[in-house]
Amino acid sequence: MTDALLSPVVGMAMNAVSIASIGVSAAKVNKSKLSEKTVPLMGVSGALVFAGQMINITIPATGSSGHIGGGILLAGLLGGVPAFLSIAAVLIIQCLFFADGGLLALGSNIFILGVIPCLVIYPLVFKPLMKGNANYRRITLSSVTASVISLQLGAFGVVLLTLISGITSLPFGLFAALMQPIHLVIGLIEGIITAAVLCFVCKMRPEIIDAAQSGERLGGVSVKKVVAALAVLAVVSAGVISLFASSNPDGLEWSVSRTTQRVFGVETELESEGRLFDIAAEAQESTAFLPDYAFASDPENAAGTTVSGLVGVLVTFMLAGATGFVITKVKKRKKANV
Repeated sequence: MTDALLSPVVGMAMNAVSIASIGVSAAKVNKSKLSEKTVPLMGVSGALVFAGQMINITIPATGSSGHIGGGILLAGLLGGVPAFLSIAAVLIIQCLFFADGGLLALGSNIFILGVIPCLVIYPLVFKPLMKGNANYRRITLSSVTASVISLQLGAFGVVLLTLISGITSLPFGLFAALMQPIHLVIGLIEGIITAAVLCFVCKMRPEIIDAAQSGERLGGVSVKKVVAALAVLAVVSAGVISLFASSNPDGLEWSVSRTTQRVFGVETELESEGRLFDIAAEAQESTAFLPDYAFASDPENAAGTTVSGLVGVLVTFMLAGATGFVITKVKKRKKANV
């Protein structure tokens, strides 16, 4: 979401909700059975989702495109709460360093792409469908079903937040009628991609998938090969495949443009006005050294996409991995003091 879709009150309220969710989740992970082997998985899977979100896939016959959200994928690899912390790291990096999504809307994006899939849909849909040991059939059914439901709730969440914000140029009924079907298709695509990655990991180390579902410590197995494979996939996706991403607007941008076209007769770009919006825009501009995943001085240079992807993968790996590392160290220190 961009800042233009939200009122200041709604934007700040959602920021508060997401900050609280991150704090509670960090405390829960600190009390869980998170093992040191999960730390590199948090880093590399977060990096993989960052790379995946750079790759927009054309939705045939619509003029739109879609990319993965990654919440269900991360939850399938890490468990719901660690996955939420990882996707929050991804979204914070995208917002601050690449100006992807508004700063005022950051909390809304974390809620829609993190809280909903990782803390709601994963435990209520994905895990029940994955009863028993992981196998390809269960993984596929769980991934597709959870991804579709997550995207439908997320899309409706965007429409609802826009309604509450009083953005009258996006009538609720029309906006929802465009958002829900396009995100149904995107959800199916994400489900298939999620299933493919999880099945790949399951083939290499089924213990990773089983540990994520059970919440047990991942011990006694080596994850080096899985981490290396996911790292290669992240680097190739961000540095090479992203160059061939669709240039069509994503599902949200497409829905907004179609809605304004039907309301006004022409496509109209929404604008945010007010001092708070200006402050947020200025703050984001000061931190975004690769805005829109391109060189600020030469946005048409294709190398900017590759550099942005590689930098984003590295920074995400470091931040997500550091989060897990700090939590495990705190846990060790607490045990030593008991």
